[in-house]
Amino acid sequence: MRQIEVFTEIDAPPDVVWEVLLEFESYPEWNPFVRAVEGEPSEGEQLQVRIDPPGGRSMTFSPEVVAVEENRRLVWLGRLAVPFAFDGYHEFHLEPIEGGERTRLLHRETVRGALVPLLFDEDALESGFEAMNEAVMERAERRANATA
Repeated sequence: MRQIEVFTEIDAPPDVVWEVLLEFESYPEWNPFVRAVEGEPSEGEQLQVRIDPPGGRSMTFSPEVVAVEENRRLVWLGRLAVPFAFDGYHEFHLEPIEGGERTRLLHRETVRGALVPLLFDEDALESGFEAMNEAVMERAERRANATA
């Protein structure tokens, strides 16, 4: 099992950050890592996700949404071919800080399976997570400041 975690503190409340994360239709405009998401963020639903990691290769996959907690957590599970060949749990966790005025965003990928050593490009994915978190932060802070 391998894991990547990237934390970012955002000057916006969790509900604003959540709103930005779930606006899948606008991802091509601002998201440098997850270039497209189609589908509904509801447990049991299947999404179509296209990622474009910096320095890595683009990939489209069809994960299943396995957890949704409004303003707190979104998790999907992507599989390559059969279970345990390459399973990836992709998670967004939002934690309110400073009385709920700010948010700590955790962006995590946990992978396991026989093909992980061949297919898991940790550096490219971590760079992608950092770029996406930065873009989420900019978008959420701009939105929060516009309504303040």
